[in-house]
Amino acid sequence: MEEQELRGILGNNIKRCRLKNNLSQLALAEKVDISTNFLSDIERCKAWISPNTLVKLAAVLNIEPYELFKSDALLSNEEKSIFQHYSDENLKAVLSLINQLREK
Repeated sequence: MEEQELRGILGNNIKRCRLKNNLSQLALAEKVDISTNFLSDIERCKAWISPNTLVKLAAVLNIEPYELFKSDALLSNEEKSIFQHYSDENLKAVLSLINQLREK
């Protein structure tokens, strides 16, 4: 796995968890004591975070830090079941589409 892919997984998971917890970027950034711009950069895969910030983010989002690096960590069991029938390339495309739909 390349660094950019790992950043993408991390950024998407942070954003999904943030939205699941009904937190704005501002609210989450304040709770973690980072700038909103930095959080935005993390979510858009433009910045990397320190282990300390990772632990703080996970604590505020009520998950374990390692879960932020799992590509399927925040999928429902039904979604995971569906994805087992697709190749990796198809899975990446479907996950991207789900992310876009969740953003709307």
